[in-house]
Amino acid sequence: MSQANKETKVEKKQKVESYDIAKSDETLHLAIDLAKFIKENRLFQNIQGKEYVNVEGWQYAGSRLGILPVVEHVVNISTDDEIKYQAKVNLLDLRSQQVVGAGFAICSNKEQGKKYYQEFAIASMAQTRAIGKAYRNILAWIIRAAGYEPTPVEEMDYAGNESSAKPAVPTEKKATMKAASATPSADKAPAEAEQTAGVRYASAKQKEEIIRLLNHQVITRQEKTKMLLNINRFDEERAAQAIDKLKKVIEDREDGQSAAA
Repeated sequence: MSQANKETKVEKKQKVESYDIAKSDETLHLAIDLAKFIKENRLFQNIQGKEYVNVEGWQYAGSRLGILPVVEHVVNISTDDEIKYQAKVNLLDLRSQQVVGAGFAICSNKEQGKKYYQEFAIASMAQTRAIGKAYRNILAWIIRAAGYEPTPVEEMDYAGNESSAKPAVPTEKKATMKAASATPSADKAPAEAEQTAGVRYASAKQKEEIIRLLNHQVITRQEKTKMLLNINRFDEERAAQAIDKLKKVIEDREDGQSAAA
């Protein structure tokens, strides 16, 4: 194989590892890749004959572009007769370390189908919607190019179009967040059922350290993508464990490479 052919092959391999939103040819490839990934993993719901992508699908698109959602806040704005949370999510470009987008969202137990949802599920869904909204603001056209509706499922849920979600077991509205954590959420939120609104989420410093470690050359793209999709689920303890684990993996693999050399 000639040197030119080898270089072309390497360039093509690099192209599918990560995409640049500013380059139309690369985003076209991303749309094709995204359509396949969403279909194979069933990351969409059919609502009134149209297909809407779950937040996990939007996160995958963002991760392939190096754009990570970072939760800025989840605020309790409840009243005496309503459980209500507001969330804000920023989108961080891992290449430039700049915020390139943001999304706000609210979730309330006054919404259709959420009368009996526990407090942690309301807080979790506010965060999920904010993530979807943030990505929609900059990536809606890519989702459309992939053949899906440019609105996250979670926003359609807010509009009262729930197709299959079922509420959690009814509890007293004033149930504590700690007790609520024992029952799984019916919504597909990025924060799993074990998390509550009272959890101390991973700090920005911890997330930056995780991202720094993930960018090490011995960490595979699959490992990086998986952790980035889950990073907003981490509380401070889980983030610390992830950092320790990444450091150990990097050290072990570097030692293995040295031994092989």
